[in-house]
Amino acid sequence: MGFKEILKDELTYKGIQTKELSAKTGISLSTLNHYLVQNGNAPSAENAYKIAQVLGVSVEYLLTGKNVSIDADIKPAVQKLIPELNYLEDKDLSLIKEIAARLK
Repeated sequence: MGFKEILKDELTYKGIQTKELSAKTGISLSTLNHYLVQNGNAPSAENAYKIAQVLGVSVEYLLTGKNVSIDADIKPAVQKLIPELNYLEDKDLSLIKEIAARLK
């Protein structure tokens, strides 16, 4: 999966329109739309950083779909859960922690 697909997925997942992303990043709407077209180019480092900050992901994830900061000893199935857990509200995250503690 490339930058274009990851950006589309993150925008959809977070419910953010490109117009809103443009306003929050200061990147023009036409530039953002260019990133999302069939053969769109990857952004500059500065724009990738701005987009990643707004979307709450790492630049590395945004560009590659991988997050190497995740410990290699963590099972792949658990690694896939981490981004999902990141979006939970604190009360829901506390419930997950409680469930995990009980299952140990």
